Amino acid sequence: MKKATLVLSALLALTISTQVFANGDQQGKAAAGGKNLTIVFVPKITGNAFFETANDGAQKWSKEWGFTVKYDGSPEAAVANQVTVIRNAIRQGVDGISVSSLDATALDGVMKEAMKAGLAVTTWDSDVSGDARTVMVSQGTPDILGKMLVDMGVKSLQSRGKNPDADAIRYAWHYSQSTVADQNSWRVAGEAYIKQKYPQWVNIRPDNYYSNQDAELAITTGESILKANPDMDLIICNDSTALPGQLQAAQNLGYDKGKITITGFATPNSIKPYARAGILERWGLWDSGLQGALGVYFSYYLASGNSIKVGDKITVPGIGEVEVLPNTVLDPQAYTAPDSGVVLLPERAEFTTANMDNYNF
Repeated sequence: MKKATLVLSALLALTISTQVFANGDQQGKAAAGGKNLTIVFVPKITGNAFFETANDGAQKWSKEWGFTVKYDGSPEAAVANQVTVIRNAIRQGVDGISVSSLDATALDGVMKEAMKAGLAVTTWDSDVSGDARTVMVSQGTPDILGKMLVDMGVKSLQSRGKNPDADAIRYAWHYSQSTVADQNSWRVAGEAYIKQKYPQWVNIRPDNYYSNQDAELAITTGESILKANPDMDLIICNDSTALPGQLQAAQNLGYDKGKITITGFATPNSIKPYARAGILERWGLWDSGLQGALGVYFSYYLASGNSIKVGDKITVPGIGEVEVLPNTVLDPQAYTAPDSGVVLLPERAEFTTANMDNYNF
């Protein structure tokens, strides 16, 4: 199999059809490109492989589309830092922002300030309220991602001789914090799936374990989980900082995939050493480079003078056609104005030692 580079385009049979539009001839609604536009791309935290890969994708594609992306964040995951970045963008008079929010509502005020100031405002990876941005580029619905996390755990449990259909599997969730919309929604959906399919499982920590997207804290939290619960079966890390931290903690304490099942979401490259060392069997993610690219593209699209409404099918040059879905695909109680919607990534990837070297990000 040919090695993937930054984007996993081979995975995308999608809602985004990977049609190449020759000679600029495009189908559907396409952007009238603005000139010399600048979009500020805001991660939850800098230095994390997931967000750096997303930025790589945003930078690569924005050069092809003809606008500038400024990557601006902080190595410390704090709402106050994101507020500062967004206010700086407003003061600098940039054309738009695309933000992965650390909190589901805490950025609403400053995002609305940006909209009022005339910036095109989108989110990617993790959302704010629907009236505080126009488009959210999401990796998938909570049901899809919550089920994926649990199913990866089930496969790994079965590989080490457990019977998830009958055994009282002792498990817990370890991720960044309860206020992060995406991770928390996957945990809620995953819990509902467990209760429906594996009612005999035991959540040993219903309040969850949190490590605030801090790499060192993820390790110490991971060690404390294992020391307090040496007989637990499964740890689900729905966060790209918590997963490598939990794996390092397991390795530090002499655990391997035969003694504890750990799974979650993170880039392949950040987890390959632990897979090779036999600390885990499988984990997953999606095309974060493409997600970052689409996040900045929609800010550019709006800043170029275009509008969107739910139901629109929009051609992204070089990638294909995407559909703007209602916010309710992520949350049944979400904001439902016609000019606020969601674009879903179509595919996710599951990694093991058998396929992980096919991916290089």
